[in-house]
Amino acid sequence: MCAIVGIYGNQDASKLASAALFAMQHRGHEATGISSGHSNDEDSKKIFTVKGRGFVRDVFDEEAFKILKGDMAIGHNRYSTAGDDSIFDAQPIQAKYKLGEISIVHNGNLINKDEVRNRLISEGSIFQTGMDTENLIHLIAKSSKDRLRDRIVKSVKKLKGAYNFIIQSRSKLFVLRDPHGIRPLSIGKLKSGGWIIASETCCFDLVDATFVRDVKPGEMLIFSDETPEPESIMLDDTQEFRPCAFEYIYFARPDSIIDGKSVYATREAMGRALAKKDQDMLDADMVIPVPDSGVPSALGYSKQSGIPFELGIIRNHYVGRTFIEPTQAMRNMKVKMKLSPMKSLIEGKKLVVIDDSIVRGTTSKRIVKMLKDAGAKEVHFRVASPEIKFPCYYGIDTPTKEELINAVKTKDEVCKYIEADTLEYLSIDDLRDAIGRDRNYSLVSFDGDYFVK
Repeated sequence: MCAIVGIYGNQDASKLASAALFAMQHRGHEATGISSGHSNDEDSKKIFTVKGRGFVRDVFDEEAFKILKGDMAIGHNRYSTAGDDSIFDAQPIQAKYKLGEISIVHNGNLINKDEVRNRLISEGSIFQTGMDTENLIHLIAKSSKDRLRDRIVKSVKKLKGAYNFIIQSRSKLFVLRDPHGIRPLSIGKLKSGGWIIASETCCFDLVDATFVRDVKPGEMLIFSDETPEPESIMLDDTQEFRPCAFEYIYFARPDSIIDGKSVYATREAMGRALAKKDQDMLDADMVIPVPDSGVPSALGYSKQSGIPFELGIIRNHYVGRTFIEPTQAMRNMKVKMKLSPMKSLIEGKKLVVIDDSIVRGTTSKRIVKMLKDAGAKEVHFRVASPEIKFPCYYGIDTPTKEELINAVKTKDEVCKYIEADTLEYLSIDDLRDAIGRDRNYSLVSFDGDYFVK
């Protein structure tokens, strides 16, 4: 899920990278980091790195920016799908090798990480972290090619899975997106000069950047002083474009445009589709969202059904996203801290509650109980995505089928478990209609189509 950003050709590179990471804090808050350097100063061919656990606002201050010099920078917000919850597994990963220094940030998950890692260890590599990202560092370092670009090309061909990499050398930025384009990555032009590459476009307004285009699946971009525009090299354009549907359902911020489509509009369309399924079948007093990712879908449901929309649950925005907490105990505690019912509004009412998804079911159960304890007469739970029945190995932290409640229980059993009066999901066909049928989106969590093996 992580957020990554790259800035090239701007003297405020590290500060702009920090601002972009702040805008993408929702993609991970376990740790954050920035590497920076000078693209055109022959006397200062050095990479500087600052990283720490926690939120962007806690790690980057004036002292950090005194260290992070230069006109290029890369940054990362961590959401762990591989590795441990420790500062050693925070990114960027910086290393020295034969051609100098490099630093790497990565969003995605390499499905052949263990195979590659074990082979590298057998050949003498010594790993410092538990992250799959470090595989690329060692592959680049062991390559016999004379140029870094050639080492990168040779190395990524050995990797499988979902990946976006931004690699900073002592004078250039290299940007890579996997051949299926599973995770989003966009390019913008900074009005103050230079370029930005980021996981989501929601950060472009904050740093005063204009969207240029999305990085193409299978493309490598090279930002350098040698050309005014980034050099584009297609490493693999033979694979089907399979962007992740979960970006539209949950991951991305509503104001982002992901691969040309508004996240807000697609979520609203999901809500409308849910309401059409309930048409003339459900008598309710109000529609309330589970904030924040359920809000656009709840608005769509309300508009389609004519049932009034209300903010019946208030969110404490100083608490992070519960889904991305590393343990179930932490998720349970965060639910209590994060969400509070509007008792005076919902008491005695029949509620339609809209959430983006049900993964493990524990959060949904607590929400229903919270609403009924506050006096709700009925709670009809509606989910703006299909039933999650399969673990995703492309960057979502659901590693085993046993953790997914819809994989081990029927819909009626899930409804009984979360203690809702009724429960309905969006169908896969309705999801395809809401996002658009112009692409074959990755729906692996719903249909088990593991297209990268």
